[in-house]
Amino acid sequence: MPESLRGGVIGAGVFGGYHANQYARLPGVVLSGVFDVHPDRAAAVAMPLGGRAFADLAEFLDAVDVVTVASPATFHAEHALAALAAGKHVYVEKPIATSVADGERVRAAAAAKGLIVACGHQERVQSRAMGLLDIPEQPLRLEALRHGPPSDRSRDVSAILDLMIHDIDLALAISAADPVTAEGEGRLSGDGVWDIARAEVSFDDGFTALFDVSRQAAARNRTMKIVYPSGEVAIDFVARTLSNTTPFALNADYADTPAGKDPLGASVEGFLMAVRGEAPRPIVNAEEAIRALDLALAIEQGLAG
Repeated sequence: MPESLRGGVIGAGVFGGYHANQYARLPGVVLSGVFDVHPDRAAAVAMPLGGRAFADLAEFLDAVDVVTVASPATFHAEHALAALAAGKHVYVEKPIATSVADGERVRAAAAAKGLIVACGHQERVQSRAMGLLDIPEQPLRLEALRHGPPSDRSRDVSAILDLMIHDIDLALAISAADPVTAEGEGRLSGDGVWDIARAEVSFDDGFTALFDVSRQAAARNRTMKIVYPSGEVAIDFVARTLSNTTPFALNADYADTPAGKDPLGASVEGFLMAVRGEAPRPIVNAEEAIRALDLALAIEQGLAG
């Protein structure tokens, strides 16, 4: 393992810029390059951080050790598979793919070569900082609301794959049960994409999860309530507040922790630690990302029905 890993980012959009900055600032890694089909965009992200801009994917992959895939979601699997074929460890922004079959291809390709695949479900980072993942009780109900104003970002996928999938992953992380039914309703935008959706999922132990997302809201609003047999946890992710009536200790000051202040940084750092063998796994692995994708697609297909 080299003293400093060479980090590379595929995709020079907003999230590509965020990831490039992480590789430029985290210890034990340097930003080597940014690939984008628009060379000027790649240069605008890479050059101020000391990296190179690439318009040729093969040349880019020769110049890096670890790769973040931050291209549009419909290209996630294609770019992850190319990086894995070149022997590179991969961090894929969510969703890991846009079909379960493609997600499984990514997982299998990594397993065949002994490579790490991480996925960018950052709610896991904040939840760990709160202590939420350590609650020993099984939840009874989760209600997650995630609304935001219109944006040109991620228009290639629905609000379910763009926004709701974060809360889906968290619901799957805090419950040992399996989802059995999903019912919902939604509203299509003018370009035929689901921008507003509300879905209720029932699990085989009686746990229920309500997910409410919108990309057409007047303002940001992100809240979550989790009901346990012994009490409730309520989180406002915009105000960065947490209330807890369960007997289990949670960190109400999670927003002041390093992970709370920079969830993306903690997520990328967890990926790099797994690559170096300093951690047994990334924060969210391919199998977990596929499970979240599978439920998200089931919800989306239910809306279409």
